[in-house]
Amino acid sequence: MSIFSLPARQALQTMMVITLILFTAGPGFSEDEPIHIEADRMVSQEQKNSVVFIGNVDASQGKITIRSDEMTVYYTQNDKSKPKSQSSQVKKLICRGNVEITQDDWLGTSKRMDYFAKDRKVILTGDAKAWQGQNMVSGKTIIYYLDEKRSVVEQDRKKPGRVKAVIHPESDSKK
Repeated sequence: MSIFSLPARQALQTMMVITLILFTAGPGFSEDEPIHIEADRMVSQEQKNSVVFIGNVDASQGKITIRSDEMTVYYTQNDKSKPKSQSSQVKKLICRGNVEITQDDWLGTSKRMDYFAKDRKVILTGDAKAWQGQNMVSGKTIIYYLDEKRSVVEQDRKKPGRVKAVIHPESDSKK
């Protein structure tokens, strides 16, 4: 299902949600670029202030792509005193199943991703891994604080295991 086949109100709300996520992701996107969302199914739950995309979810803008089996977007209710473009805001975004986020040479994967707009943080949970080029870090959970550009990687305290990182030193071709 393309975003352009959604009812206008749902499409606007969904575009605002994905725009917020993609805007906070960093360089490599242009706010002038269109947002594309496709899924096998979409369910709008106005009483719950949410929109659920189900099956082969693919959301992208510019160089940023989010893929998952399911994506649920939670938003605040419309504030009629504000212009329509600012009347709804994203509270959180939850992606479940085969989550993959890519931008240029950065890739993050997990079983679940939670994005909290107020705290401006992304949490990858369940066999979480992140690659920057050849460098990789993994653990049960990776928490990324967008404003601080800081991440925390944790392992499951109940199971044996450790956080892992593979770092490839940059080669200096001038030597």
